[in-house]
Amino acid sequence: MTYISSITLGAVVIIVALLVNAVKVVREYERLVVYFLGRYQGIKNPGLRLIIPGIQQFFRVDVRTRVLDVPPQDVISRDNVTVKVNAVVYFRVVDAQLAMNQVEHFMMATSQLAQTTLRSVLGQHELDEMIAARERLNQDIRQILDEQTGTWGIKVTNVEIKNIDLNENMIRAIGRQSEAERERRAKIISAEGELQASQKLLEAAQVLSQRPEAMQLRYLQTLITIASEHNSTIIFPLPVELLSAYLGDKGARASKEP
Repeated sequence: MTYISSITLGAVVIIVALLVNAVKVVREYERLVVYFLGRYQGIKNPGLRLIIPGIQQFFRVDVRTRVLDVPPQDVISRDNVTVKVNAVVYFRVVDAQLAMNQVEHFMMATSQLAQTTLRSVLGQHELDEMIAARERLNQDIRQILDEQTGTWGIKVTNVEIKNIDLNENMIRAIGRQSEAERERRAKIISAEGELQASQKLLEAAQVLSQRPEAMQLRYLQTLITIASEHNSTIIFPLPVELLSAYLGDKGARASKEP
């Protein structure tokens, strides 16, 4: 009786241990990929799940969004400028079966693909495009990664280029280029201002020439302005008509002389 009781107790302990080991708790952000004797059987959703030990195998797959830091990559731009570029990739597993069955270590595979895609895409553009059109480059890289990883059950949601590091010589060259560009714009703006001012002066002269009294009023307004700003200045008004008459008589006498 003692021997039978020991066997029974041992069997009960084994059964309880198997039951405890068979019960699995799946969290909300996890999926269980289950294999039956090495063959894919299915996906178990969150909750309390039963796995038969020794017959069934399972792997937990996290379906939350993951952040992948792409290390700095040496990129040669289309205009032969060497830069170091790093980025960050946001992705998540949308199909746990494909992530387990179609690729080995999908995290490493996505990282390697992101590095090569970053070098390939940025190498097709010039340095100015890398700096100015960063949003468009992010979308291009994301689209390429999403197409490649779609067969792995992975969805790439976002790609962000973080830093574009240049050497000191290139930074100084870009500074000189920016300074020259600002000087060019300043000269163009100044020239456009002179052109607009000359056009307005021509229009004002045409208006004033039509009415002599308008010119006289403008002359008096100028005297008032000078008197208010420069109190120590003494002004002697001289009608322009006297000078024009004098110059006209002198020119007429000069034309009559042989």
